[in-house]
Amino acid sequence: MVSSQNIVAIIQARMGSTRLPGKVLMEIDGAPLLKMMLSRVEKSKLLDKIIVATSTLAKDDQIEKFCVSNGYECFRGPESDVLLRYYDCAKSYEANVIVRLTADCPLIDPEIIDKVINYYNENFLDYAGNTVPPENSSFPDGSDVEVFSMEALEKANNEAVDLKDREHVTFYFWKYKNGFKTGQYIQKQNWSKYRITIDYPEDLEVLRFIIEELNKRKSFGSLNEVIEILDTNPSIKNINSFYSFGQGW
Repeated sequence: MVSSQNIVAIIQARMGSTRLPGKVLMEIDGAPLLKMMLSRVEKSKLLDKIIVATSTLAKDDQIEKFCVSNGYECFRGPESDVLLRYYDCAKSYEANVIVRLTADCPLIDPEIIDKVINYYNENFLDYAGNTVPPENSSFPDGSDVEVFSMEALEKANNEAVDLKDREHVTFYFWKYKNGFKTGQYIQKQNWSKYRITIDYPEDLEVLRFIIEELNKRKSFGSLNEVIEILDTNPSIKNINSFYSFGQGW
C-alpha cells in the first residue's frame, strides 16, 4: 500500500428505499443493520476513515442522528445525484482513494474489503470492484466493494451527464470505455448465486437466521462461514434465491 494514501470508505445510506423503506436502521437482535455493518467495516486493516453519506432530505435526519449518537462520521449531500454526494464527501475528507460501500450489505466481510483494496493498488488501477460487471462476479450479491481514485472520481463527476450514471456512482467507470484502467477482483470459489443483501422482507428473514446462527457459534462470520451456513440450511438459502443478481442496481 502506498504510504501517502488516505483511504476513505464512504457508505451510502438512505431511509427512502422503495422496496423496503427504512431498512438500514431496521434491527436484528437489538442492533440496527447500519451499526452491524459499521462494526464489520471497522475491522478492515487498510481503511483510514469511514464515513456514512446520506441525503439532505428530512427523512434521512434519522441516519445523521444515529451516526452522531454512535460516534460515526456523517456527510450529507444530494439524494439522487449520488455521484456528487461521493465527490463532495471525498473532497471534504481529503481522500486519495475511495472505497464505495452500500448500507444494504450488512454482512460485508472486512477481509474482502482489504483484498479489493490490495488488488486495486497492486494493479495500479483507476477503479476496481468485485461484483461488477455482474456477469463476471464470483461473489454474492451483498458483498460489494468498489475502490477508485480521487482523480477518477473527479473526472466522472465532471463528465457524467446521464442521470443513471450520477445515481449509481460507478457506472461511468466500468460500463463504458471512458479511458479508466479498471479491473475486477475474482476469487476461486464462485458464490455469485448467493444473496446476502437487504432489499426485501425475505432478505431480512435470511439475515436474521444467519445472525442467530453466528451468535450461537460466538463467531464473527467471515464470508466463508456465511456461505457454509447457507449451504447447510437449504430452506433458508432458497428463500430469496428467485431474485435475480443485481436487481437492486
